[in-house]
Amino acid sequence: MLGLSLSDGVRAVLDRRLAAGSGAPIAVALSGGGDSRALALLAADWAQAHGRQLAILTVDHGLSPDSAAWSGACAALALRLGAAFHPLAWTGEKPAHGLPAAARAARHRLLADAARRIGARVVLLGHTASDLAEAAAMRAAGSTTPSPREWAPSPAWPEGRGVFLLRPMLTASRAQIRDWLAAQGETWIDDPANDDLRFARARARLAGPDAAEPLAPLGPELAALAAAAQVDAAGVVALPRAGLPPRLVAAAALCAAGTNRPPRADRLARVMEHLALDEPFIATLSGARIQAKAGRALFMREPGELLRTGLADQMMAPGEQVVWDGRFEIAAERVAVIAPLAGHAAQLPRDQRAALREIPARARAALPVVLDGDEASCPLLAQTPGLAIRNLVHERLLAASGAVEREP
Repeated sequence: MLGLSLSDGVRAVLDRRLAAGSGAPIAVALSGGGDSRALALLAADWAQAHGRQLAILTVDHGLSPDSAAWSGACAALALRLGAAFHPLAWTGEKPAHGLPAAARAARHRLLADAARRIGARVVLLGHTASDLAEAAAMRAAGSTTPSPREWAPSPAWPEGRGVFLLRPMLTASRAQIRDWLAAQGETWIDDPANDDLRFARARARLAGPDAAEPLAPLGPELAALAAAAQVDAAGVVALPRAGLPPRLVAAAALCAAGTNRPPRADRLARVMEHLALDEPFIATLSGARIQAKAGRALFMREPGELLRTGLADQMMAPGEQVVWDGRFEIAAERVAVIAPLAGHAAQLPRDQRAALREIPARARAALPVVLDGDEASCPLLAQTPGLAIRNLVHERLLAASGAVEREP
C-alpha cells in the first residue's frame, strides 16, 4: 500500500466508520513515531474535507529522558495541522514488572478520559499490519496479547465508556508507511524501547513477519444476540441459553459484573460446557454470577465481589459524575451520599421495597442507594430528586459485541 493507495485505504475506512457531519472532534493518538504521524496527516486531510475538527492526544509515559522533546514534536505537528493539542502524562510510581502492559493500560485510560473530556467519541490509533503480525508471534511464544481490531470499544473501563477506537491502517505494513512518509518529505521519531529485546514485542518485531491480515469483523450474529439481550434496571442480563457463543458469554459476564478483566480461557470453557448440557447450574465468571435454567441464562454481579472490593459509601458534590460499581453512571445536582444497598433495604420506601422483590435476590446487595438520615432511596427503582442515573450494562454489551459499527 504505497503512495496514493495508502491515502485511499485510510480514507475508505474513515468514510465507513466516521460520521462526516458530526460536530464532535476526531481524536488522534500521536506518539511522534512513523505510524501515528502518518495517521495524523491522513486524518487531518479527511477532517478538513468534511469540516470536522481534529484533536491530537499525546501521552508522555515518563519512561524516556527524551519524552518531553517527543511531546514537543507532537505539539509542533498539531500546530502545523491546525489541530487542538492535548498533552497527557502518566504520573506516579511505575511497576518493576509488567511495564509494557501497565503503560498500555495507562495510555488507554488517559486517552479515553481525554476523549470524553473534549467530546470525541472516536480515537484513531496508528496500528498496522506489522502490529498484527507481532501480536500473533507473541501469542505463539506464550503471551495472551490480543490482536488489534479495526473498530472496537475502548478497553479502559469505566474511563472508556462511550469511546471507540479506530485503527484505519491495519492493511499497511510499517515499512510501507515509512516509505509513504519519506515520499512526503516527513521525518519521525524512533523510540529505542522498540528495539529493547527485554520486551516481548521487540523480540517479536525482530523475528516475526512484517505484515498480517486484519481480523475479520465480529459478525452480525453476535451483534444480533447482544441486541436481543434483556437487561433490567439492576443490570441483570438475560440471554437465551441455546447457541450462546463464548465471546458473548464472556462479554455478558464482564458487563453485568462491571469489571474489566476478561475471563481465563479454562474457566470460560467450563461455563460453556455447563451451558451445553441444558441443566440448571450456577457459576461465577469475571466477577459475575451466572444462573442458568429453563432455556435462559442470567448474568449478574456476584455478591461476593462486594466484600472483595470493599465498595465504600461515596459523597457526591453538585455537578459531580461518577460510575458506581462499574455499571451505573450517576450525576448529582445536589450533595448526596451513595452507598451499597446491603444493610439498607429496610430503609427504602414501601413501593421501592416491593419493586426490589422483582430483582433477583443475589443481584441486590451492590445496587446504589442514596442515604438521607434514616431514609434511603434507590434511584434505579424510583426517580430520586437531584440525581440522574444511567445503566451502562446494555450499552457496553452492544459495544463489545460489535453491534455499534460506526461513530455514534
